[in-house]
Amino acid sequence: MTRTRLPRVPRLPRVVAVGAAVLIAATSLTACSGSASGTSTGSAGSDWKLTTKTAAATGDIDSYSFALYAEPATLDYAYAFDYPDNQVLANVCESLLRLNPDYSLSPGLASSFSNPDPLTWVYELRDGVTFHDGTPLTAADAVASMQRIMDPSVGSAWFSVYQNVESITQTGPMEVTVKTKIPDSQFNLGMGGSAGVIESAATLAASGKDYGNSTGGVNCTGPFQLQQWKSGESLTLTRYDGYWDKDLRAKSAKMTFAIIPDATARVNALKSGNVDGSWMIPLEAASQLQASGKGDVLYAPSSATSNLVVSNTKGTLGDKRVRQALMLALDRKGILKAASQNIGEVSDVLTTKLVWGSASDTATKTAFDDVTHYQQDLAKAKKLVEEAGATGKELVYVTAPIGNDFSVVSQATLAAAQSIGLKLTIKTVTPAQYTALFSDPSAREGVDLFYTVWYLSSPDALEMYGVLRTGDFSNYGGWSDKEFDDTVNKAVGTFDPAERSALTAKAQQIANEELPWLPLAAGPLPLFLGKRITGLQPSMAFLYYPWAAQIGKR
Repeated sequence: MTRTRLPRVPRLPRVVAVGAAVLIAATSLTACSGSASGTSTGSAGSDWKLTTKTAAATGDIDSYSFALYAEPATLDYAYAFDYPDNQVLANVCESLLRLNPDYSLSPGLASSFSNPDPLTWVYELRDGVTFHDGTPLTAADAVASMQRIMDPSVGSAWFSVYQNVESITQTGPMEVTVKTKIPDSQFNLGMGGSAGVIESAATLAASGKDYGNSTGGVNCTGPFQLQQWKSGESLTLTRYDGYWDKDLRAKSAKMTFAIIPDATARVNALKSGNVDGSWMIPLEAASQLQASGKGDVLYAPSSATSNLVVSNTKGTLGDKRVRQALMLALDRKGILKAASQNIGEVSDVLTTKLVWGSASDTATKTAFDDVTHYQQDLAKAKKLVEEAGATGKELVYVTAPIGNDFSVVSQATLAAAQSIGLKLTIKTVTPAQYTALFSDPSAREGVDLFYTVWYLSSPDALEMYGVLRTGDFSNYGGWSDKEFDDTVNKAVGTFDPAERSALTAKAQQIANEELPWLPLAAGPLPLFLGKRITGLQPSMAFLYYPWAAQIGKR
């Protein structure tokens, strides 16, 4: 099956959020559930802990603050597709299902769901839920919220989740039924993120184009409500006392997001104690922050991998042997050391184990162990280039002045290409032009490679491989492989998690061999938690789970 998407918000902002190589670090993430923390060893022997739980709060706190590296572009769930947007929205708006810190799904605004046949999903909404204006949640609100993402005139960033949906209808006082055109296991898995957010239908109609901005705001059901948005300065959330989930009642009466774009100023605000915490701290500042005595640097499980996107398979990189040669020539251990202080591990695949939680043990082993491990081998790489008749051929690599990782990766790629007889030209563009690579095919004309940090928003590794099928909007290089497409399409229609994971493992093996993207590393999410606060469960799920409600007095 060929997928067609409306243009969606590009992944670049997720890379910008990294700043100086936050997410290029890598780990197998085996300690992401079940224990408070695990210890991993970086590829040059650096020890660091993966933390999934902090000490429980001793009580409520009047207020605390977190730093944002940039102002949210929007709080409209239909477009929220970036770190600043989603880490705020996660505490204010809620979805039909809840993506938990261990990347499992549980009931959210839907108290239950069922799949009576392969083309039907039925959601029973939770009684007693109210929006922040006090009005009750109804099935009509759910239908309006979901249909809005399907509306072509909206152009939602999450349209792809709904691409196989035939209809969304109210089938009971608190019941919504979704019919799909083909069996689609991935639709329900997407209901734990922004694609499953439910907003008041009346608010959507009344706010119009101002919905989700600093003027119109939002009216959702989460543990916090948006009190004030001072553009360029801060967003203030206050506890919603009518919140339905007593276990996630906010422990703080107020929390403030301070917008601090400058990395040095952000680090100084944390070191001084003027700001209590921040996700995605620059790794080069980790030792300073830990030594400040103002809090702790933690490393959370992540679903992100850093990769080189092959954006032209009609040129030199159209030959698999050249892609493999470049992979063999890259000094990925050197990249890891220079970009992320050896926090993490080199990866040969495009996913982390965080999104394989429901997979069988056999499938997980197949996906991560029974693959080609690309140890640096220049002699073998040169031979592959010669066999492909590519010696002396040219490549164009596009980068931007965004972070230390951009510089490290671009220079490492240049060195690798030159070492095996390829000519590579680095073209530096503005961040805005770089963003266009992810959304505008014309921006990728004449471009062979660019860098991305790509994270998954559902608890299923199949999300990664769905975007690499023939014709998909995010298949930026036009790569096509029939066996891969057939495998992924079969997996999409498979509802049993163990059976689906076996197919996904096969897709991962094919991608590992064919290299439509070149994986570099995958790693932990660094954050700083000030000494006044605790209770947080560190996880990549902070983009969708109401993490701020857990934080209270240390």
